[in-house]
Parts: sequence; C-alpha cells; structure tokens
Amino acid sequence: MRSFVHALPGAIVACLLAARPLAAQRDREVINPPGIAPLVPAYSVAIRDGDLVFVSGMTGIKPGTQDIIDGGAGAQTKQTLENIRSALVTAGATMADVGECTVFLKDMADYAAMNAEYMRFFPTDPPARATVAVTAMPRPAALVEIKCSARRRARSR
Repeated sequence: MRSFVHALPGAIVACLLAARPLAAQRDREVINPPGIAPLVPAYSVAIRDGDLVFVSGMTGIKPGTQDIIDGGAGAQTKQTLENIRSALVTAGATMADVGECTVFLKDMADYAAMNAEYMRFFPTDPPARATVAVTAMPRPAALVEIKCSARRRARSR
C-alpha cells in the first residue's frame, strides 16, 4: 500500500514541503551585538538558528567604529575574537560552544602571532579550524578575519 504522501498530487506535496522551512525559520534571529555593525546591508554579524549560531567573518574592528585596530596580526586577532565573543554572548552562547572556525590571513607569515592569541581564547579542546591565506580583505587594513559556528549548550543553574 502506498503512503498517504505518495498518494497526494505533486503540487500539494510541493506546497507542504515548501511550507516546512517557513516554520523552521520562526526560531531564527539576526544577531547584532552592541557596537558591531555590519559593513554592508547584505551582511549579518551573526545568525542564531535554534541552538546553532553562525558568526560571519569578523575582523579586528574597534567596537563603535568601522576602524581596524593597530598593532599587527596578534592585536587584530585578539580584537576579532573579542568581537566574536560579543556576538556569541548576544546569541546566548560562549566561546566554549564554538565547534569550528575558519581563519583568513592576509599573510601566512602572521600565523604564529594569530595562533598565539587564538590559543588564549581556546586554551583547551579548541574547535576544529582551517587557516588559509587570502590576497585581500574587505577592509584593506585588516590582516585577519575569522568566522565560526557554535551550538548553544544547556546551562546548569
């Protein structure tokens, strides 16, 4: 015997399947932490979708400005990760919830400086990570950009 879904005309099945993602989007929220504004309108700082948090590529901008901080790749990595932490906290997550990161470096010679700061934010059980060199950044003064994903965990009270 064929299932009920197989017996429905194709148009009805298509409508039912198309409606399903709309219901799932009800638990989706754009995250804009204080002092960190998107560079362009087609960009969200982060998205919380259920228990998942996706943080867009962040750079070492000084909160409340669009200016990249001075001090080289190490200082920019520290500020970038502070900005990521702010986005995560706004979404109800922590750095310990991060499962993966992608690091973009303008110059792979900055790897050691980036990695030293990165390890301060993830001292144990660091997330999965890829690091790649890129030829340019959206903000010309940026030396480092980092994106990450996290899963909010239930917290004990």
